[in-house]
Amino acid sequence: MLSLQERHQKILDMLNNQGEVRVNELSRIFEVSEVCIRNDLSELEGKGMLSRVHGGAVSTYEPYYNMSLRQRSNTNKEEQDKIAAKIADMIQDNQAVMMNAGTTPLAVMRKLTNKNNITIITNSIVLALEGAKYKNFRIVLLSGEVDFEYQFVYGASTLKQLDEYYADKFIMSADGIDVNGGISTYYDQEAEISRKMIDHSKSTIAALDYTKIGRAALKKFADVKDIGCLVTIASASEIILEELKDCGVKTVLGRR
Repeated sequence: MLSLQERHQKILDMLNNQGEVRVNELSRIFEVSEVCIRNDLSELEGKGMLSRVHGGAVSTYEPYYNMSLRQRSNTNKEEQDKIAAKIADMIQDNQAVMMNAGTTPLAVMRKLTNKNNITIITNSIVLALEGAKYKNFRIVLLSGEVDFEYQFVYGASTLKQLDEYYADKFIMSADGIDVNGGISTYYDQEAEISRKMIDHSKSTIAALDYTKIGRAALKKFADVKDIGCLVTIASASEIILEELKDCGVKTVLGRR
């Protein structure tokens, strides 16, 4: 019989693949009572990993392209903070760091306020404005056309300016990572910039919560072998993490 943690992981894997689960089906699959399954679903709902419905549960995953910037900032915030804390430990004083326009890179920046002489190169207007408040940061905000809804810059001038910079690390947000689908996003403009940042950094750290693991978004911009490591949390699918490991991806779990 599976342990409680293993059963919870299996339930999340099923939700990731199917979008919904039924109590009676889970009871049959795991050979436990329906009361036990309802308790499982209640506990997972309390962690924000699913939503209870009559007779079962549905995934709380919503693609970022359906969310406003404010919604993105408040989605999986606890998971983002755990990932950000782990990544902050990987960044040393006096390093140059590229960050693309995601809410997790923004969370990482907030964890770096105790570091000294950090250069941050970004296309995120929100990240640049907030980072400019701290004297220990040197902020380079790239120029380009402005996406007013999500507050980032993009375009030919952004890509050209990126050619002038090289960084120690690229803290990368994306909408999906999958063995077959690679690393992907819903935004063509962001895909080009992220690809260039990979090419202009010594190493790339993918900062992705469990909702992005095993998913493929609209536009692939890199292969999984292009990243140095993936930082996620323990609720990510163990099966998919193992597949990524087999492809050479180092996985680091954020703090619980």
